[in-house]
Amino acid sequence: MSASNDIARMDAGTLAAKIRTRELSAAEVTEVALQRMEVLEPHIHAFCTPTPELARATAADIDTRIARGEAVGPLAGVPIGIKDLVATAGIRTVMGSNIYRDFVPDEDDVVVERLKDAGAVILGKTNVPEFGYSGVGHNPVFPTTRNPWNLAMTPGGSSAGSGASVAAFVSPFAIGSDGGGSIRIPAAHSGLVGIKASMGRVPLYPGCKDERYPGVSSWESLEHIGPMSRTVADSALMLSVIAGPDPRDRLSIPSGDVDWLASAKPLDMKGMRIAYSADWGYAAVDPEVRRVVAEAVRVFETDLGCIVEEAHPGWEDPAEQFWSLVAMESDLVGMRAMVDGRRGEISPFLLALLDRKWTAEDFTNANMARKMVMNRMWRFMQKYDFLLTPTLAVPPFPVHMQGPEIIEGRMVRPADWLCFTFPMNMTGQPAASVPAGFTKDGLPVGLQIVGRHLADASVIAAATAYEAARPWAGREPGLLAELGL
Repeated sequence: MSASNDIARMDAGTLAAKIRTRELSAAEVTEVALQRMEVLEPHIHAFCTPTPELARATAADIDTRIARGEAVGPLAGVPIGIKDLVATAGIRTVMGSNIYRDFVPDEDDVVVERLKDAGAVILGKTNVPEFGYSGVGHNPVFPTTRNPWNLAMTPGGSSAGSGASVAAFVSPFAIGSDGGGSIRIPAAHSGLVGIKASMGRVPLYPGCKDERYPGVSSWESLEHIGPMSRTVADSALMLSVIAGPDPRDRLSIPSGDVDWLASAKPLDMKGMRIAYSADWGYAAVDPEVRRVVAEAVRVFETDLGCIVEEAHPGWEDPAEQFWSLVAMESDLVGMRAMVDGRRGEISPFLLALLDRKWTAEDFTNANMARKMVMNRMWRFMQKYDFLLTPTLAVPPFPVHMQGPEIIEGRMVRPADWLCFTFPMNMTGQPAASVPAGFTKDGLPVGLQIVGRHLADASVIAAATAYEAARPWAGREPGLLAELGL
């Protein structure tokens, strides 16, 4: 394997350490990432707006500062992709919509500010479905993002490009956002780690907060920004940079109770009580997903010494109420005015949400359902240290679908395959998706690890313990070998 391919396979922590000691230069690492992007983009379409010149300039500045003996941040020289729903000052932020095709924000999102301050090298913006209102990776503006494990399949979304780029070893991690699973969905479909920290750990602004931008100002009480990476330690490293309160986000909370880096050490889980719900008691789940996740769950029992019980929190399916929450937090008036006269340019699933005649009862019922889910969950979690589920009800499926129509022989709604992710957005609990294994067709399947309220450190530690027991880093998409990468 070439030296450049060796660099591409280094984790973020290793890259940062080697750059600080000048064993590698930030410029060298950046060129490796940009060269891989150039080779891979015709196949995976992960980056909708690459920023190679900005990346090179940032890397050169970091190398200069290191040569002068100046202090640099913990991510100095590490390449990263930024999801195209996350604002970047001076960089086009399209959000998968023709309406924002030429939109360039005048300010950075809080997390982008913090990543820049930490020395991360931004490679560009990663592709999303229109405004993120979907769990896949196609939109009306850019080529469809493809799954590196099988180019005919979706990598999941809405952080589609972030997932595909990290799975293809363009960068060791990328920024995603998660209003109903959009970090964990592509993590599961792309064979990655994705962490949705507790609500408020990572501040949001201007996304979800700025009333100037219809379509962007939405999902405030559901949305989380967080890492997608190939290792648990890299996700913890990113969280150590981006977590912590900010006055621009009224929901942000302190993070001083979490040592993110120290958490990424295997936890002694012997005797811990774990609930395993294969289907919530009501969901249709693909048989291959059931098989792969059941094998992963057994690791907690046989290798890690946990007490595992099959149990369900016991709520009724809250899917309809979840989408009502999404509509309630969306700028319906602004978005309807925005699409007026341009309906032919808008994704059908988004038009369906805007065209529905929502009622006050829809929204009050949604709030009551969220309270029901939250109350049943905290009572349930009093008995258990963790809850394990599949991350998704299905393996990756073909592009240009919103979801399978049939799962496990049952007709389902287009978004029913997301049944495991969005309840954790309703409760705000920490949840991680980690690679559980592969289907017989070689497609990735994710395992979701859910912790108690604010137990972020425990979720990271449990994910690290599972990673140590069943390491996944050695398996790569066949596309890389085909391309000599």
